[in-house]
Amino acid sequence: MAKSIKIPFITIKTAHFILIFCLLALASPFAYASDPSPLQDFCVAINDPKDAMFVNGKFYKDPKLAKAQDFYYSGLNIPRNTSNPVGSTVTPVNVAQIPGLNTLGISLVRIDYAPNGGLNPPHTHPRATEILVVVEGTLYVGFVTSNTDNRLITKVLYPGDVFVFPIGLIHFQFNVGKTNAVAFAALSSQNPGVITVANAVFGSNPPINPDVLVKAFQLDKNVVKNLQSKFWWANN
Repeated sequence: MAKSIKIPFITIKTAHFILIFCLLALASPFAYASDPSPLQDFCVAINDPKDAMFVNGKFYKDPKLAKAQDFYYSGLNIPRNTSNPVGSTVTPVNVAQIPGLNTLGISLVRIDYAPNGGLNPPHTHPRATEILVVVEGTLYVGFVTSNTDNRLITKVLYPGDVFVFPIGLIHFQFNVGKTNAVAFAALSSQNPGVITVANAVFGSNPPINPDVLVKAFQLDKNVVKNLQSKFWWANN
């Protein structure tokens, strides 16, 4: 007489757990990557989709048609005008300026600061860590750690000094010197993005309901409306 085979009973709850575990396992490679790594030497971005492939948010040309200009940018030696409300100007060099950066996971900026308080306002880069080197002037820089510590980490930098801002954290640079300041920064994404805190919160389009900001910032409603009425300068 053949023995009966017992099949283990799987509850709906267990099945849901297995399903979620499998989905997380499949998604895990994407959680650790910033920009995808290229599977060829380069994928030069191109605006014309005709006879092109589409990778990482950009069309790219046949690698055999690539030329030196696709990997080139000139002009970061030129001082920028900082006569604006925050007293700084950011000059980006990302995939929009150098098509050859597509899929390479890196970009660059030059930042010019006006004397006596030129500020690159508190902001974040949602897709990149930033490493900054000062070439002229004196900068007070810092970033704030995530909740719940919200610890402020700061340093005064001089020419030749280097400082790192971890990915996604709010950070800033402030010229505490009496002369112009200049810094260069590399970022770990071809298109790191930027969210300037004041612009996003008080200068959104359409405006955030003032009641939300009153409760979030514990401010008088008239103060919130006044802040929302200002022109919020986005320098990068």
